[in-house]
Formats: sequence, structure tokens, C-alpha cells
Amino acid sequence: MASIPKTMKGVLIEKTGGVEVLQYKTDLPVPTPKEGEVLVKNDFIGINYIDTYFRTGLYPAPKPEILGREAEGTILSTGPSGNLYNLKPNDRVVWLGTSAYAEYSAVPASKTVLIPSALPAGIAAASLLQGLTALTMIRESYHVQKGEWILVHAAAGGVGLWLCQLLRAVGARTIGTASTAEKLELAKANGAEVVINYKTETDFVGRIKEITGGDGVKAVFDSTGKDQFENDLEVVARKGTIVSFGNSSGAVPPFSISRLTAKNIKLLRPGLFHYIATREEYEGYCAELFDFIIKDKLNTRIHETYPLADIARAHTDLEGRKTTGKLLLKP
Repeated sequence: MASIPKTMKGVLIEKTGGVEVLQYKTDLPVPTPKEGEVLVKNDFIGINYIDTYFRTGLYPAPKPEILGREAEGTILSTGPSGNLYNLKPNDRVVWLGTSAYAEYSAVPASKTVLIPSALPAGIAAASLLQGLTALTMIRESYHVQKGEWILVHAAAGGVGLWLCQLLRAVGARTIGTASTAEKLELAKANGAEVVINYKTETDFVGRIKEITGGDGVKAVFDSTGKDQFENDLEVVARKGTIVSFGNSSGAVPPFSISRLTAKNIKLLRPGLFHYIATREEYEGYCAELFDFIIKDKLNTRIHETYPLADIARAHTDLEGRKTTGKLLLKP
């Protein structure tokens, strides 16, 4: 068994702000796993848009903080007690938690699962948080049925590409939106049946109604926040569902709840962690996601794998909408 060093490389933030607050350090203490935790040597670390919200302070969290919510690697040691769900040193695992932007993370065993041998290196870290977000939303936020028209905004983004692929796998008909020809092409390649450039389309609402034969879409999955919210209310069908799950264009402003009455619209603001709160839910959804990737040959698109020291460039690329698919870090 590899010996565990005392210090490690990692990215610390001590205050909120722009990319300048991301401090690459080489002398951070290696954490010690507590009860019910495992110590993982991270091989690949996932970057998610939510990381920028914690960095800027949009989502408050105590500082100093090591950002990052997911990684894959090898268990080096386990906590002294607690339920470890049969996990042991040398297991190849992927996990959800906090403090991922580092060489080593002490993480809850309850949110750590074995990686199937059929998954190549990097794929589990690249798929876990965004793939589970998309999968839980099409199963629980709105249980999508075969043949239904579904609208996905930012269809070439991290979660957007997962939604397009999973919706195709379950037989839905997907309309994807994006801002460039290249992103529209990517959404189409990943399962969107129809694509719309929301920057150049002059009658967005009319176009959706035309595509759906006047009915509108059964569900909208919207990670953009405020920019498309008014359109969402217009294009969703009677008894339809709007799933708002991000703020890339800013937060949805307050609005009168009575506006939902016109079409008996359901509106949700789901968070992944409340769909996978129990071990049973988490294991079940991980197994289903990995099954989709292996059997349906879903494309886990990796935009770039950045060295941990290049974290500022990675965040700059992500916020500048320069990326399609997943950003990974290599410690």
C-alpha cells in the first residue's frame, strides 16, 4: 500500500471573488478520514459550474475552502469506524462530496461507489455529477415518457449534453437550444432532434409551437435561469413542467405564483443531493447511469483535462462559455 504523505497539492480559496482568489498550494495538509469516511487519492477531478457559484459567493459557504464536488481515484485508507459500505483500500472509486480540488480528499463512504471495470479512466469523474443531475431530473423532476417533446436549454453544456443523450435513450423528442452553430451541431449529434439558436431566432415561442403542433413541450429543462424563464412559461404545454436548475444568465427574479394557473404549470427548482440522499437512492442512480454509459454507449465528452495548477484558466474558460462538455483536473 502506498504510504500517505503529510502534505499535498490543492487549490484553496480564502475569500470570494474572481479567478484571482483561486490559490494553488503545494503544502496543504492531507486530511485524515473520520468516522464513516474514506481517504481517496484523486486521479481525475470534475469541474462544475456550481464551483464558480461557491467561488463568487453566489452560494455562501464558510471560507477558507477547497472547491470541487466530485472525483475518482483509489481508496488509500478508511476511517476508524462507521458504515463503510464494504469499501476498502485499493478500491477504484468515484465520489461526491466537497474539497475535490486536491490530491487527496476525505469523503463520506455513503457517497462513494465502486467504478465498473468497463468504464475507462476519467469517465466516472466526468459523468457523475452532471450525469446524475440529468438522470434524476428525467426520472423524478418530470418523468419523461417515450415520444414526448422536451425542451433543453444550453443543450451543449455539461448537463445539457447528458439530457440530450438520456432523452434520446428513453425515446423522447428533444428540442435543444444553444448560442453558436458549433454547439447546435454538438447538441444534435448527442440526441437533440431539433436545434434552435436562441441568439438569432426572432420568434422563439412561435418556433416551439410550430415544432410541437401548437401544443408546446411537456417539460422544459432550463439551466440558464432568468434569460429564458419568460419563454419557458409561454412554450410549456398545458399541465407541463418547468424544471429550473441553474443560474448561468442570473437568478430567476421573483414572480407571481398565480401565473402558473393559466396552464396548470408545475415549476421545480431541484437539487441533485435531495434525490440521492439515501445510500439506496445514490447506489441505484449510479448503477443506472453507468449502465446507460456502457450499454447505450453514451458519449462522455471531455472538453479538456487541465493540470491542477491551471485552475484559474479552467474557471475562465468555463465562465466564458468557451467549453462544450466536461472539464477535468489532473492533480
